[in-house]
Amino acid sequence: MADDGITIERIRERAYDVWDRNHRPDGFDLEFWLIAERELKVEASGQIPARGNGCGGRIGLEAS
Repeated sequence: MADDGITIERIRERAYDVWDRNHRPDGFDLEFWLIAERELKVEASGQIPARGNGCGGRIGLEAS
């Protein structure tokens, strides 16, 4: 992952941001990590603008 500039720290920070955008639910650590990793990979490839995952930053949890 270092070749594309995606570090563990960047994934950790993005995962925290995704978790925060989703109202900080418990038990979704892995899902948020994978979403963060996917977002960063897509951004690095230049396919879509930053912070976009096609679902408004949500992972399917009901809005509170």
